[in-house]
Amino acid sequence: MTSNRPYLIRALYEWLVDNNLTPHLLVDAGKEDVIVPVQFVEEGRIVLNVTPTAVRGLQLGNDYITFNARFGGTPMDVVVPPEAVLGIYARENGHGMLFPEEEISEDDDTPPDNDPKPPRDRPTLKVVK
Repeated sequence: MTSNRPYLIRALYEWLVDNNLTPHLLVDAGKEDVIVPVQFVEEGRIVLNVTPTAVRGLQLGNDYITFNARFGGTPMDVVVPPEAVLGIYARENGHGMLFPEEEISEDDDTPPDNDPKPPRDRPTLKVVK
């Protein structure tokens, strides 16, 4: 199954823009294939303003988020894989969503858990016909 992260990013972006808020992406700049201005990276992360007036050619794709923006007056093409996005939120009020830093991919070779019993301390659901 594919990741739901790119779909959630697109939905939240649209919701923020529709509500006249300024969408920001919190990005893990150390992830593979991330292309961002390194001089603005702090503690391995960067916050990107992706409001329609701040960027050009924004593409919120399943494999990459791409756009062109000015950083310190210098234009730059930015490339961010959705799995590097740690969150999308509004600058004005913080509404949005943070994502877990680690996500299991469909390529994960971890064998499935063969113990069918759920832990006793959590409730379980039962299908009733």
